[in-house]
Amino acid sequence: MTRWKSLIPILAIFLTPLFAQEQPANRNQTAAENFFARNDKNKDGKLSREEFPERQRRLFNQIDTNKDGLVTLEEDVYYRNNRRRNTVNIPEGVTVHKDLIYGQVGERKLPLDLYLPSDTSSPVPVVIWVHGGGWRGGSKGNGGRALNMTKRGFAVVDVEYRLSGEAIFPAQIEDCKTAIRWVKANAEKYNLDANRIGAWGSSAGGHLVAMMGLTEKAFETEEHSEYSSQIHAVCNWFGPTDFLRMNDFEGRIDHDAAASPESKLIGAAIQENKEKVAAANPITYVSKNDPPMLIMHGDKDMAVPYNQSELLYAAMQKAGLDVTLYKVVNAGHGFRDATEDNAESLFEMSARFLEKHLKPNTEQASP
Repeated sequence: MTRWKSLIPILAIFLTPLFAQEQPANRNQTAAENFFARNDKNKDGKLSREEFPERQRRLFNQIDTNKDGLVTLEEDVYYRNNRRRNTVNIPEGVTVHKDLIYGQVGERKLPLDLYLPSDTSSPVPVVIWVHGGGWRGGSKGNGGRALNMTKRGFAVVDVEYRLSGEAIFPAQIEDCKTAIRWVKANAEKYNLDANRIGAWGSSAGGHLVAMMGLTEKAFETEEHSEYSSQIHAVCNWFGPTDFLRMNDFEGRIDHDAAASPESKLIGAAIQENKEKVAAANPITYVSKNDPPMLIMHGDKDMAVPYNQSELLYAAMQKAGLDVTLYKVVNAGHGFRDATEDNAESLFEMSARFLEKHLKPNTEQASP
């Protein structure tokens, strides 16, 4: 026994580095689990912005990496493991211009981030990424799901827009459309192709990109008014459309409540303000000249019912438009738990759609 005791200090020297490598991840996992146990009030395994402790709410947007307005345990652990590093993985050769001011409302400056691909020797097509978060959370900052389009020769514009706690609708779509016109106004400066601009967004961002595509001459502002806000393709991931129909289906949100994301967006309870709701409904604006749209939605989405995309798809089909609705089987909000697709396949489908309609001189390019 004495002999083994004499070896303990020596063993400790060799084993300490091994344990030192494992402990941070284990501590972070445990810390995240404890954090969820304290704050997950409805016990759905996710934290909304409202469930976050107020003193830590400023971190919510950083932790919510997929910008769907909810934080999972995996996202929280990932943040804890990487918070001392730059967690945005910028593709090699990409040039980043941060916090370019595309508009201003009173004293409020509106910034965007511009990611340029490695080759800008000729004008490059553009994808404008619009984040989700129930119109009341989320932020720009990492290019979202669209960032890897830079590897395929696209510029990516990541837009910050006013959230509903700051300004009610139509502030959000006005900001996004101002960003479109900023791109066109600065196309020559950054060698962007002003005739090949698409928009891609998820959840509340999906709603806004649908509005961007379907409302060419509505919600215009004075800034860069010499340019059109027309875009040329829309990738809409599970965006809401007809707010009044959202409670027709089982879900985890009472959309009719005065505190729902939809009611907060328009500044009043939706069922008591149907004209305001109609103004925020992309279906209201469908016309025969609208750009092609790819709609993707999980059929088990408990935050934005799948029927919301079916309604928009039916309206666009009736108008004779180029529209595709792709059902992500068994997927919840943010495509969680999909059984027939994964993040890579869903990105690839979206990327091919955007290439088909926006990228010149490729076999997929439209006439």
